[in-house]
Amino acid sequence: MTAPRRILLVEDDAHIADLLTLHLRDEGLEVVHCARGDDGLAQLERGGWDALVLDIMLPGVDGLEICRRARAMTRYTPIIIISARSSEVHRILGLEIGADDYLAKPFSVLELVARLRALLRRVDALAQNARLDAGSLAIAGLEIDPIAREARLDGAALELTPREFDLLYFFARQPGKVFSRMDLLNAVWGYQHEGYEHTVNTHINRLRAKVEADPANPKRILTVWGRGYKFAEGGAAT
Repeated sequence: MTAPRRILLVEDDAHIADLLTLHLRDEGLEVVHCARGDDGLAQLERGGWDALVLDIMLPGVDGLEICRRARAMTRYTPIIIISARSSEVHRILGLEIGADDYLAKPFSVLELVARLRALLRRVDALAQNARLDAGSLAIAGLEIDPIAREARLDGAALELTPREFDLLYFFARQPGKVFSRMDLLNAVWGYQHEGYEHTVNTHINRLRAKVEADPANPKRILTVWGRGYKFAEGGAAT
């Protein structure tokens, strides 16, 4: 029998936590609840989680710091932030720090369960694609191993966040093809929310700083004005 997916829920509102735990367990998921941020961080660091559902305003360690720490880990864990902070600024901040989705309170529990299921399916699909691809991708000095989730440039290891790795791998697999910011949001982040396109810009700028000799004059990840971005055919512009 397949072991149930393990969900870490970090939420200090007992009513919300009880309701979410009930619904997630009804979906066949194993749920561990922490009411404090420091307890949640300790559980996160023990590992073995399939997803993290996280409030921002927590006693102890706040949710944004937990999100940052999760994204610094080798294993990629899908994260949904749930928060009373509903402004666009807070949603964008949460997504840029590394959350996969953001729901403002009050929210529909059924919608959260559906979004969590979609995230788990996306992670499964990415893992399956990596297994099917097998081996490393090599292009113009870049070596990308989708199984180990490691990348090297001219033999030197690149320190990439999980999202930066996904973005680089997505580009490198399809050199010459132009993607709009919404295309990239859907394919790499897994959602299409207008207003979050600048998240793509931020990540591309960070990625260019790591893979381009001169980020201000990129040769690998190119801007196609009015259309989006592409990875140069052959890995470098001629």
